[in-house]
Order: sequence, then structure tokens, then C-alpha cells
Amino acid sequence: MHTATRYIALAFPILVSAAAFAQTGKSTGAKDAGAATSSSVAAASSAHPAPSASVAAASSASAAPAPTAASSAVAMDGATYNVRLHDLEARVDELKDQIRRSHTRLALLSDTILSGGAAGSRAEISYHNEMSSAFRLVRALFVLDGAVQYNRQDDTGALADQKDIPIYSGSITPGDHTLSALLTFQGNGYGVFTYLRGYKFEVKSSHSFTAVEGKTLAVTATSYESGGVTTPLQDRPKIEWKEKVQALGAGAASAQVAGGGTK
Repeated sequence: MHTATRYIALAFPILVSAAAFAQTGKSTGAKDAGAATSSSVAAASSAHPAPSASVAAASSASAAPAPTAASSAVAMDGATYNVRLHDLEARVDELKDQIRRSHTRLALLSDTILSGGAAGSRAEISYHNEMSSAFRLVRALFVLDGAVQYNRQDDTGALADQKDIPIYSGSITPGDHTLSALLTFQGNGYGVFTYLRGYKFEVKSSHSFTAVEGKTLAVTATSYESGGVTTPLQDRPKIEWKEKVQALGAGAASAQVAGGGTK
């Protein structure tokens, strides 16, 4: 009996301590679980912001004014503006000058046409071929003041047979003019000179002349061979220009000028 009472007295404090330790563990676990739950809620809140914050951010973004091209453009300084203004004025003056020159040419042309050539001048332009049979003319082109007056190409020999070809005959405005010629010759030979047929020679030349009021100017372009037997073939064809001035409507020439030189 006494022994049983002694065992109970020793075991009671141990049971009390175990019960207290178990209660303390439960409290601590509950606190830890609560803390973990609070942390999860906070993390979820931070990951998904409140709708009001998103709406406010969107409102502020839409309210901000968009940058315009005018605000981003660099303002033009005074020096650049003056340079551009002077350049524009120079272009306008140049256009005005071109218009004045065109009006002058038109007035001269109108006077010549309305007067039937009596108050203007005339031009008689022709071509004369003095080349030997070794050079056969296959093309002739004549341009007066940028306008084509004669252009013919022929390989049959008909063009080469024409020793004199009229190029232009009619009224012309008084003043300076330019006449250009392009002649193409085909080499022509027989026997030991048949190799000439494989050669072509081009001759170009320009001539400036002045049409005088109330005068008729005759301009003749003559092709001829220069040099001798030792002169290379490509250097032989030349063009010579001649002018003849006479009173408008007169039959006899009052002056003759060998002008323009040769080529």
C-alpha cells in the first residue's frame, strides 16, 4: 500500500508537466499557422493590386497629352529663314527673266509672220557635197536652233548622188542662230581598196550666224577631203561653212563672207 502511494506521488508531477508541454505546443502551432496564413494573404494582395489603383493609373496615362510634330520640330532661326527667302526671291527673278525673253522672241516671231517677211529676215541653208567616190554619204542631219531641219539616212547610194541638198528656206527672226551638221560617210572602194567598205566616218560641225533685219542670208555647208595621200582616212572628211548676204528680195549678193572656218 505504501509502495503504490509512493509511485503515484512520483508519477503525478510528470503527467502534469507532459500535459502542460502538450498545451504549449498546440498554442505555438496555432500561432505559426496564423502567421503563415497572414503572409499568404499579403503576398496575394501585392500580386493583385486593387482595381481602383489600376483605374487611377489608366486615367492618369490617358490624361497625359500626346507629343505633337509641331512641338518636336526644331524652330527655324532667323539666319536660315533669310537664306531661304533670298533663294526664293532669286528663283522668282530668274523665272521673270525667262518669261521676258520668251515674250521678246514671241513678239519678233509675230512681227515676222504678220509682215510676211518684209520687216524680218530670211535664211537660205543648203548642203554641197565635194567628197570623192571613196567616201559615200549615207546619212545627213542638220539642226537649226535645236530644231531638226533635215534628217535622211540611205545606204543605196541615192543620197550620195545628190551633190546639192536644200536644208531650209524661209523667214527667220533677226539675231544670232546656230546651225549644226552631222554627216556619216561609208568607205567605198574596189579591187585592192575593198577594205574601205568596212569603215564609217562621222563628221560633226556647228556654225553660228547672225540674221540681219531686211536681209537674206545664204548659208552653205560643204563637205570636202583635206590633206593628201599620207593623211589618215578618218582625218580627211571636213565641213566648211560659207555665208552670203543680200538685200531682202534682191537677186544679186551684196556681200559674201567665208565664215565659221572648217572642220
